[in-house]
Amino acid sequence: MPMKLVLLGTGGYYPSQRRHTACLMLPEIGVVLDAGSGMFRVRDYLATGQLDIFLSHVHLDHVVGLTYLLDVLPADVLGRSTVYAETEKLDAVREHLFAESLFPVAPPFRLQPLAHRHALPGSGTLTHFPLKHPGGVRGFRLDWPDRSMAYVTDTTAAADADYIERIRGVELLVHEAYFAEDDGDLPAITGHSCLADVAQVAAAAEVGLLVLVHIHPQLERDDDLDLGAARRIFKNTEVGVDQMEVEF
Repeated sequence: MPMKLVLLGTGGYYPSQRRHTACLMLPEIGVVLDAGSGMFRVRDYLATGQLDIFLSHVHLDHVVGLTYLLDVLPADVLGRSTVYAETEKLDAVREHLFAESLFPVAPPFRLQPLAHRHALPGSGTLTHFPLKHPGGVRGFRLDWPDRSMAYVTDTTAAADADYIERIRGVELLVHEAYFAEDDGDLPAITGHSCLADVAQVAAAAEVGLLVLVHIHPQLERDDDLDLGAARRIFKNTEVGVDQMEVEF
């Protein structure tokens, strides 16, 4: 049976009329990757009695949705849910995002450090790996006996990127493409990717399908992304849109 991934937020930096910020969900197993402003949509897809939320990092566009959960999740689900991130990132969430002067309710869910490996329902496993970005980011790979996916965001893609071996051969790669085209030094300075380089990563890693997320919020039309050029590098490239469902 295929697994379903729902893209709850496919934009980067701040929400726009078209896209909320980073949040992906595997409803059947109660796994969420990142907690951006798209997190408010979780309740529409909730199919489990708890959630396991894995944070790539804690820049605001990836964690603001944690403050929505008191209203989004039923109290019993909230009390059984867990947020996972690197220890120092969790410390930042406690100290800053849930500072009393900013949000006067203590997190009602558990905050737990990322383990080297996490077991997932269906005999699956989640592993993570470092990405280059200011403040540090983790990429995620999820494997089951008959399917696999990876989530790579907030990093500068390159055909020789260190993380390529960590995502090699996955059926689905969800990868940021903040810049529609080469913007000179901006990708390296900001720690983000341009579309052509992401396509090169997908080709080098021999993935099955590439879905683009963390799109620039000021991009008015998806047609402004040169998918023709990207598909000449990697044929199976699609633009992620909010509430898109992907089976793999």
